[in-house]
Amino acid sequence: MEEVFVVNGVRKDELLPAFNDDHGGVIVELKEPMDSNNFRSRLRASLFQWKLQGKKGVWIKIPIGLVNLVETAVKQEGFWYHHAEPDYLMLVNWIPVIDNTIPANATHRVSIGAIIVNDKRELLVVQEKNGKLKGKGIWKIPTGVIEQGEDIFAGAIREVKEETGVDTEFVELLAFRQMHKALFGKSDLLFLCMLRPLSYKIQKQDLEIEAAQWMPLEEYAAQPFTQKHGLYKYINDLCLAKLDGSYAGFTPRPVTSIFSDSISYLYVNKQDLNCRIFSLN
Repeated sequence: MEEVFVVNGVRKDELLPAFNDDHGGVIVELKEPMDSNNFRSRLRASLFQWKLQGKKGVWIKIPIGLVNLVETAVKQEGFWYHHAEPDYLMLVNWIPVIDNTIPANATHRVSIGAIIVNDKRELLVVQEKNGKLKGKGIWKIPTGVIEQGEDIFAGAIREVKEETGVDTEFVELLAFRQMHKALFGKSDLLFLCMLRPLSYKIQKQDLEIEAAQWMPLEEYAAQPFTQKHGLYKYINDLCLAKLDGSYAGFTPRPVTSIFSDSISYLYVNKQDLNCRIFSLN
């Protein structure tokens, strides 16, 4: 006769399905519908079992279709919200009495600013139809937010194409700026990218862009807003430094991870790196 283990009145084979994470905790991915009472019993029994096993963080991924279980986990079992995506909510709990080491939710948003100068020393600029600069007549470089799973250089090329219709190729990462308390209190990392135009005809995006044009650098620099606003003044200085060859930015080099076969990119000063390699050889 097969022995049946019972934990707090719940059979062991009825504990919540979970798998170990890489940091001594467990992850529960709920998929099957269940009522709140059944969920509470199974969760309590599971927590008891995980505590005996010395587990630490407990993550529960609740899909939108099972939101009826959120209140039970939060109000009755001490879970809290960690993050949310369009199709699920992630709850978390910390079992040990030692200090909580649960990592915070993502704290930064990554965005780009695209600097594109043609052979006439004209800068590709836009006026935004929405946001704080709406209706102010201010010309600025194309900007946008990097999408999930998108590389910085690819996002810069995409944003320029979407906003202006101009095709480009990535040249260098020139600088970046960190700003806090941006959208929903998160920090923002803005990467200023230099791109080379492959086409010149402008076809602006009507949804977000009021106007777009190629503007002489001197005219861009003469805007009162550019002269008063540090970031926009630096954009002009970076353009001039790149055009006279006195500034070297960073270019992406593909690198592999020791944990997977995926490719990521390390941005390096290729000019100085190549000089060092040449001198060593």
